[in-house]
Amino acid sequence: MKHKIGFNALSRKASQRKALKRNMVTSLFRYERVETTKAKALEVRRMAEKMITRAKVDSVENRRLVSADLYDEDIVNKLFTQIAPLYTEVNGGYTRVLKTSSRLGDAAQMVILELVKKTPDEKDKKAAKKEEAKKEAPKSNPELKGKLNPNTSRERLENKKAQAKLEKQQAWNKAHME
Repeated sequence: MKHKIGFNALSRKASQRKALKRNMVTSLFRYERVETTKAKALEVRRMAEKMITRAKVDSVENRRLVSADLYDEDIVNKLFTQIAPLYTEVNGGYTRVLKTSSRLGDAAQMVILELVKKTPDEKDKKAAKKEEAKKEAPKSNPELKGKLNPNTSRERLENKKAQAKLEKQQAWNKAHME
């Protein structure tokens, strides 16, 4: 019987278990997803959800309590400034566990532990800016490409493709419009 067993010991001593959980939670907040075994994920999830609940209220006391368990001070700042504000209106359920295949060596059930809501990355912001710049950039007319003086071989190739496409389109129009 499993009476009064409040947590999974993960076959480790207390100090090892505490270090494992701290490392996993730090990685979860850094990368916003971690692949691990099901037993570890369920234990780490408990700790992570409690930290996010604390981080919803940005106070000195909460920062001290959370930073006692997280190794990196930058991750503490990320938790309080980027991650926790996403969950201000939600009471729990900040993480999800997605089952994946079994591990080859010992057939342990592997899962992905991830945050439900993702923070916008710097890469995402840069990609969005590039897309906006492409949309705003003036598009050249394919009819004028043959008249331009190309400087590079890439531009020459693009001009040839555009001219071939234009000629093909004009030939099709002549054939089908008559």
